[in-house]
Amino acid sequence: MTYEEKLLRLEEILKEYEEVAVAFSGGVDSTFLVLFAHKVLGDNMVAATAEAANFAPDEIEYAQKLCRENGIRHYVIELDDSILEAFADNPPDRCYICKRLVFGRMMAQIRHHFPHAVIVDGTNVDDMQDYRPGRKALEELEIASPLKEAGLTKDEIRRGLKEIGGEIWNKPAFACLASRIPFGEKITVEKLKQIHKAEMQLRYLGFEQVRVRHHGSLARIEVPADQRIRFADPELMDHVNRLMKDCGFTFAALDLAGYRMGSLNEEVL
Repeated sequence: MTYEEKLLRLEEILKEYEEVAVAFSGGVDSTFLVLFAHKVLGDNMVAATAEAANFAPDEIEYAQKLCRENGIRHYVIELDDSILEAFADNPPDRCYICKRLVFGRMMAQIRHHFPHAVIVDGTNVDDMQDYRPGRKALEELEIASPLKEAGLTKDEIRRGLKEIGGEIWNKPAFACLASRIPFGEKITVEKLKQIHKAEMQLRYLGFEQVRVRHHGSLARIEVPADQRIRFADPELMDHVNRLMKDCGFTFAALDLAGYRMGSLNEEVL
């Protein structure tokens, strides 16, 4: 199918659902789905965002702002820190455990406000190529993925978001903060805050696509391959080293391979 045909198919799918509740993380995929669904269904759609320690607070703030500016009903579902206890030991299926809990609680609250809505997420065709145990949880909970069903890829979603007026169409991919901690290493609220603070500091320096992998006292920094050369500057290295220490790390290191999605999955694949 062409890009235009896929958009028509997406519109058909949403109309078939009639009422939709979009799991809205604040990323590119779910932002496009929220705006497109609102254009198609109007008040017959809502957005729902989970607030938990493993989700970046600025993503949640963006989700609130977008819905407020576009007149979209939006529910922020607060999940206390006890949710981390279920996957604190960080097993390889951490994402499955997390999504079962998060989506399970979201569904319960959404059903209270919007009982007949089909709950959908932003999974797309390209997501099927990565190690994502959380997909199993979505299938078990019968969460629909209309972007995937319509055959849309990540690049097509970015194009669609740009056309529909989404200012973050070229925003780098993001992920749950817990994905920065190696499997088997304990997940704590303190580590998650440490990671978020460190990544925000690097973004302020212009590294929009960045990951700080938490290896105990060591911060392993991943930036895009074409930006690694910036670390040839001793002043930048010294500055980043100080920033990482301010964030609670003892050592900082640059990953020579550069950023790649799900690098910690390399240990289990």
